[in-house]
Amino acid sequence: MYIDKPTTYTDYYELTMAQGYFLEGKADQQATFDYFFRKNPFEGGYVIFAGLNELISTLKNFEFKDSELEYLKNEGFHSEFLDYLADFKFSGSIYATREGEVVFPNVPVLKAEGNIIEAQILETLVLNILNFQSLIATKAARMRTAAGDEYQLLDFGLRRSQGLGGIHASRAAIIGGFDGTSNVYSAQRFGIPAGGTMAHSWVQSFDSELESFRSYARHYPDSTILLVDTYDTLKSGLPNAIKVARELKDEGHNLKGIRLDSGDLAYLAKESRRMLDEAGFRDVKIAASNQLDEHVIGSLINQQAPIDIFGVGTRLVTGHDSPALDGVYKLSSVGDKPKIKVSENVEKITLPGSKTVHRFLDEDGSYYCDAISLADENDIQKIHQPTFPSKQTDLSSRDSYPLIQEVIHKGEQTLSDISIPDSSKYCRESLNKLSGEYKRFENPHIFKVGITPNLLELRDKLLEENKS
Repeated sequence: MYIDKPTTYTDYYELTMAQGYFLEGKADQQATFDYFFRKNPFEGGYVIFAGLNELISTLKNFEFKDSELEYLKNEGFHSEFLDYLADFKFSGSIYATREGEVVFPNVPVLKAEGNIIEAQILETLVLNILNFQSLIATKAARMRTAAGDEYQLLDFGLRRSQGLGGIHASRAAIIGGFDGTSNVYSAQRFGIPAGGTMAHSWVQSFDSELESFRSYARHYPDSTILLVDTYDTLKSGLPNAIKVARELKDEGHNLKGIRLDSGDLAYLAKESRRMLDEAGFRDVKIAASNQLDEHVIGSLINQQAPIDIFGVGTRLVTGHDSPALDGVYKLSSVGDKPKIKVSENVEKITLPGSKTVHRFLDEDGSYYCDAISLADENDIQKIHQPTFPSKQTDLSSRDSYPLIQEVIHKGEQTLSDISIPDSSKYCRESLNKLSGEYKRFENPHIFKVGITPNLLELRDKLLEENKS
């Protein structure tokens, strides 16, 4: 775990509020917070939920140690509050959606319950981990959708990521559908496949391109992928790669592939394939990189570019076009009293009370809608559109499953760790249950999300009370 001081990995106001609750005598007051996001990124139709396992593992070490307490003392925090923090350990409960699940705006995908201090202090950590990993997993899933299952996707983004964000970006990319990463740190830490080829500097460091290729192949005879665009892709790079491929074959080895990193990738890939095939190397793979995203990948495939491997960097790990997921963490109840945040913007009015979510299915097993209900509701027959309540949906004859489940109970983890490959597999299964109109990149349909009559009544009641 590289967040070595998780309790101070937070915003300052979280701690001043926590101290305020303590000084007000509210340390034992119970509270519920909901995590959700308001808008799909990338002008898309969904989000892939990711980051939960990292959040859970971080909470296992969520303690204020001497160095943190000393820092807060120097910041002027009260000694009584620091004594409280010295014995602090998260003892609340977390309910959450499974990693890899397809989720939608305004649906609570994580619920935190506990005393108001511990539940409040979690806010920044929850938002930081879940917002970013869900954003990158979603971007990765869009690229996997564009590529289909026939192509290999590799994360090349560490050098272009925003600092240490590249660590979690590689993890999230695998959950979203990527096959491996060039990021050695993340590969080691998370147990995900690592790989890579060479940079132009390797080729330039030798007196000739051919010499650089031969040297690399000599050291890595069974895994060589040659970067062929340092000087001239078709007149120099490919002919030299073919020479090395012949030399490897004579020695009982096979050239694994070539990589294109500039120029007209569709044209160069077609010409490269032709030259390789004519030379008898039909099994040599073609990898492509250079500012790829779901749109470029889709275009290359539509042009029938014979590319086998896509290496994606900047536009994956930075969440290109949507650099942040607008996830929020809102108070929904204090004790037994439901709370609501009111806004002139109807879409920003929060849903009060402790809640749960069920996903309803269509007759063919595909996803039909999400129903948000009060936590104690068991029989959901219909839902209302939150902004326009007169729009109702009958659910009486549909199957459903709970979208969120308890993962931490009174500070103890209740859900077994789920591996990244299992989360990635679940992501693909979840996307397969989402109809195509929600996955398309242009003008995707809006997935149906509604609230139960009881939740609607509670919300409207609190709105009326607020007016008076």
